[in-house]
Amino acid sequence: MAPADRGGRGGWRFGVTLTALFVGTAGLAGSAAGVSAQLLPRRFTASQQQQIVAWQMERRWRTMSAGEIFPTAISYQLPSDTLDGASGLPLKAYRVGISRQTSCAAASDAAAGRVLAAGRCTAVVRATYTDQTDSMLVTVGVAVMPGVGAAKSTASTLSAGPQPEPGVRPLSFRSTLARVFGNRQRQLSWAVSSGPYVIMSVAGYADGTPRIQLASDPYADEEMTSFATGVADAVGAPLGAPPPAPKCPGAPGC
Repeated sequence: MAPADRGGRGGWRFGVTLTALFVGTAGLAGSAAGVSAQLLPRRFTASQQQQIVAWQMERRWRTMSAGEIFPTAISYQLPSDTLDGASGLPLKAYRVGISRQTSCAAASDAAAGRVLAAGRCTAVVRATYTDQTDSMLVTVGVAVMPGVGAAKSTASTLSAGPQPEPGVRPLSFRSTLARVFGNRQRQLSWAVSSGPYVIMSVAGYADGTPRIQLASDPYADEEMTSFATGVADAVGAPLGAPPPAPKCPGAPGC
């Protein structure tokens, strides 16, 4: 009876050991699953992605330096049909100066100021450029809007009238080619949206020539239009470019 009794106690102990081992293994597996779930990259919803992208784009005018927003030199092109050639003529614009941040009303004419205020514009930054012949000037302004929809609507309203349309005020600089650049020299203006920004430009002659009918000179009209739109497009493209899709690095609380 003694040997049989020892075997019974041994079997009971073996069963307890197996049970404990099973429970411990299950607990370890559960812990590992929990850790792996924490380490797996978190997936943002489509709505969260849109919010993050919008936030990143709205911050760009603050995170980019003035020199990044307004490069020292900008390349643009005179269309081929203006030259009766097979390809357009590559041209350069050079920065004259950059202004400090100003209010939307101070940086635009009265009519544009009302449109910008209706769209809840918060600030404008401006710079003036000259063409490579030093005969024309363009002031380009970046109006900061509360979102893409507001920017599109505002740009559309600004572009609805006859030339020169309501827009940004010409920006002059002492002791430069742009020293006499003002509203009397405004020949044409332009407004487009790029992301949550309205990019406005106004063009005129560097010699102080007051407004004339550019339509009577198709080449001058096309040359100045290409200058104004080329500078506006070059400034607006980096500001309105969509950032990469946001991804969570996977850390807890990311």
